[in-house]
Amino acid sequence: MTVCLNHTIVWAHDKLASAAFLAEVLGVAAPTRYGSFVVVQVDNDVSLDFLDVDDVVHPQHYAFMVGEDDFDEIFGRIRERALPYWADPGQAKLGEINTRDGGRGVYWEDPNGHLLEIITRPYGG
Repeated sequence: MTVCLNHTIVWAHDKLASAAFLAEVLGVAAPTRYGSFVVVQVDNDVSLDFLDVDDVVHPQHYAFMVGEDDFDEIFGRIRERALPYWADPGQAKLGEINTRDGGRGVYWEDPNGHLLEIITRPYGG
């Protein structure tokens, strides 16, 4: 049996702006529309499907595995945008990155308060 994540729905107050933000910072293809969703496709056939909600957006966490060169490029875009970033999910280590398990990782927020993360190595590996 094979089980793979196909997509997840990301609640947003402005799905177009939120999807564009993620795609631009990650450096992936521009979002596309699918029904009432705006879709950001990542490289392992998983998509983040943004959907507008009028209610409260409850922040979620989305982590992306990236290569070392990609980390540098994405982290550069985070800094170019002057986005606050942290080394930890508790957001106590402002302006730092982590080096857990021999890799690098950093957290930042999207416009809806979702906590985004890039890592170059899986934790615990």
